[in-house]
Amino acid sequence: MTDHPQLALDEQLCFPLYAATRAVTQRYADLLADVGLTYPQYLTLLALWEADGPVSVGDLGRRLRLDSGTLTPLLKRLEAAGHVSRRRDPADERRVLVEPTAAGLALRDRVADVPGRLLEGMGLSVEELLRLRRDLGTLLRGLDASAG
Repeated sequence: MTDHPQLALDEQLCFPLYAATRAVTQRYADLLADVGLTYPQYLTLLALWEADGPVSVGDLGRRLRLDSGTLTPLLKRLEAAGHVSRRRDPADERRVLVEPTAAGLALRDRVADVPGRLLEGMGLSVEELLRLRRDLGTLLRGLDASAG
């Protein structure tokens, strides 16, 4: 079917992004299995570890690009595992604040080697990885701007 060559799978930007995302996510899952974290839980903890204190669920959702319907069950599982605590904001009872527990903070040491181990299996140099991350950030900002 050459009527619409622009519709060939290999001509799409979305497909290599999709396939690469799936492959990277699976690699993270393999690397995180030993510590009992899923990839979304890992991302959540990364965001909490870099915060200067408790983070509202809304702010965390914006940072991770997750809606509350996805984030709330994820946080409940992290809380059940003892990695985070959730509490109502005393200044505004409508807001829920999240922060890592001591056990959640201790996980940092156990996953500190994950980024390096991931890079080893990617076939990219550090410079190529940094350029790819920069280019994907540019793409994301462009998509955000065009979405309004």
